[in-house]
Amino acid sequence: MTRTLVQHHQQQVNAASTAPSTEAGGRARDWAEIQERMLVPLYEAVYERLEVGPGTRLLGLGCGSGLALLIATARGAQVTGVDADRERVALARERLVPDVRPMAQTAPSGASDGRAGARVLTGGATAVVEAERPAYDVITAFQPIGVAAGDSDGLGPALAEAVPMADRGTPVVLAGWGPPERCATSTVLRVAGRLTERLRKGGGYRPPLRDDLEDVAARAGLKPDGSGRVACPFGYAGMESALRGLLSTGVFDAAVRATDQSQVEKEITEALHPHVRRDGTVWMPNVFRYLIARTP
Repeated sequence: MTRTLVQHHQQQVNAASTAPSTEAGGRARDWAEIQERMLVPLYEAVYERLEVGPGTRLLGLGCGSGLALLIATARGAQVTGVDADRERVALARERLVPDVRPMAQTAPSGASDGRAGARVLTGGATAVVEAERPAYDVITAFQPIGVAAGDSDGLGPALAEAVPMADRGTPVVLAGWGPPERCATSTVLRVAGRLTERLRKGGGYRPPLRDDLEDVAARAGLKPDGSGRVACPFGYAGMESALRGLLSTGVFDAAVRATDQSQVEKEITEALHPHVRRDGTVWMPNVFRYLIARTP
């Protein structure tokens, strides 16, 4: 059922992924329509391992535009997602709560009862407490860390807010990039590092470290309880789609500030050329890592 749902979603967005984004929320839509689906194998591997299904109450931190939540609801879970990006949250509500879109405009704290009691809230985990105080069985933080300086800074406070909403021993899932030698996209992400050197204020690409996820878990007082690696190839219909998808991740934001948009796009395009196949598609094999930690 989950595979059918994802395939249906991809059929809906394939045509849109080749059209340029011109609206204010264009980058959020690029993430939703192009980039977010690259992590579907990660979501599915974690849900399978944790046996997410009917009766599971799941809290997604940094839920983005909601594809991971959508997959969880297809397995029968009740989901709540939080994200600070209002435009991504709006897209998540379109997916998860299609019957109450007008409510989302009048009640910015969230919306519910779309798919299996799904809710998507703007802000951090405290937004959930303000709505009601649930007890979650699984907490996920699927936004991968480990390729941009400071990309885990906000995760500690988010976990500190979320952990009290779960019982002792509840699994908390953290995600990150695998070793650079296993990630073809690393050669493209290094563009961000080169272009931000002149800022001397951090930002941009930095190679992932072996213990990135364990360090975050330790700072949050969580106890590691297993990990895994998942192949998540990045595949794009063409160069334009690849460019828009990668820019939607935010990894190149500091590079744009250090130079300009056109320079960043030019250098990303050059870095992508070795990954263009004969039919014009772009293909980059990658490995992502996840850590399962338990609440104290």
